[in-house]
Amino acid sequence: MMSSEFFTTWFLPGVWVTVQVTLYAAVLGAAVSFGIGLARGSRLWIVRFVAGAYFEVFRGMSALVLMFWMFFALPLFGWQLEPLWAGVSALGLTYGAYGSEIVRGSLAAVPTAQKEAGVALNFTRWQRLRLIELPQAWPEMMPPFNNLLIELLKGTALVSVITVADMTFAGNLFRLGTNETTPIYTLLLVLYFVLAFVITRGMRMLERRAKAGVGERPEKSGGIGARPGARATSVRAGSQSAGGVR
Repeated sequence: MMSSEFFTTWFLPGVWVTVQVTLYAAVLGAAVSFGIGLARGSRLWIVRFVAGAYFEVFRGMSALVLMFWMFFALPLFGWQLEPLWAGVSALGLTYGAYGSEIVRGSLAAVPTAQKEAGVALNFTRWQRLRLIELPQAWPEMMPPFNNLLIELLKGTALVSVITVADMTFAGNLFRLGTNETTPIYTLLLVLYFVLAFVITRGMRMLERRAKAGVGERPEKSGGIGARPGARATSVRAGSQSAGGVR
């Protein structure tokens, strides 16, 4: 049976490690997502080429193999990473590549007329991005980012293979010591679901606020997916936020 000592010594600290890995990798992944996503829309071909190469390379890599490489191969080049940071780096760089496509696609979906209106108003590229494009694209990014963040949470289980003591590592340790498989893996499934549910609630709250920020009425129901016409509404709202220029 699972003792209270096991919970306080291994399992609860393991849950906290899982939360930390998710948070740190999400911050790194967000920075990569916006950096690479914006760079892929640059006017300079060399910037687009480098950003596109990053996207293709890291999208095609296995996060687990990259984690092994960072943990076992980097020391051969004189750079030793702690297991936690090797896991965070591999997950953040990999999922950041996926997120960059969300950013690029959402910005590309902003109507051309809105971008041309910014040019007509003599806005700089940064002003057009900050005042016109991002406010309209941000609500569209939230649902796919929510899915990506949940995938990242589940992907944190990979860090257990490089001796990071997350809750999967603690669960495997307990199973090896007691040979009780069903209870511990059932508990792990429930905990991952609970953490994913909390993330979903938080992201939907941010999505409602983002939609309200561009004048779109937030959905009252908790159903999955956008209601019909949501994109058209957000475009009209974005037009108003850009000063009503069409």
